[in-house]
Amino acid sequence: MDKIRVLLCDDHAMVRQGIAALLASQPDMEVVAQVSDGENAVSEAIKLVPDIVLMDIGLPGISGLEATHQIMKSLPQQRVLILTVHDREDYLFQGLKAGACGYVLKGADANDLLAAIHVVYRGDMFIYPSMIRKLIADFLKRAQTGEGRDDYSNLTDREREVLHYIADGKTTISIADDLHLSPHTVRSHRENLMKKLNLHSKAELIKYALRHGFLDSDS
Repeated sequence: MDKIRVLLCDDHAMVRQGIAALLASQPDMEVVAQVSDGENAVSEAIKLVPDIVLMDIGLPGISGLEATHQIMKSLPQQRVLILTVHDREDYLFQGLKAGACGYVLKGADANDLLAAIHVVYRGDMFIYPSMIRKLIADFLKRAQTGEGRDDYSNLTDREREVLHYIADGKTTISIADDLHLSPHTVRSHRENLMKKLNLHSKAELIKYALRHGFLDSDS
């Protein structure tokens, strides 16, 4: 079995050791290197080309965001997953702009981190649920006040209702229960509203919102 090769960058030794132990306990993961600053994160990423760079933001020397930017400049296909204590949208936006494929909070459950690594490894994007709720809620607020009205006005009342539930972090099953619909119907509504907004995933929703000014990177 090919293992997911992870480069771990965090300036706190105990955090690094704890995460390294967690990943080492997984049959499909291995930590190929541990570094404590941004400069070494860049140099080791270029040298080792790991499957995933697990990157802290607050680092001595250059920040994790700048290190991510430098890594992506040298290795455009590299997958960087940010792991941070910062529950801030501006850091999320800066991370996405730098090229990161995911954003996880250090307060997350260990299973959330493992899931994020698997999602990013598959080539998808992972954003921690609490950040998704903030982003979609802001998107809805701006859409309803007139920004992006052309796109939003094309949604049916039910699609808007489903989108509100998604913004609240509800799962498909939970939305189905609350609206007395089948999960299949909820998925259909979600697919329709994403199609009308010309989106295909939560990650694309974030990129769309950034591109069209629905979400301010300095909010």
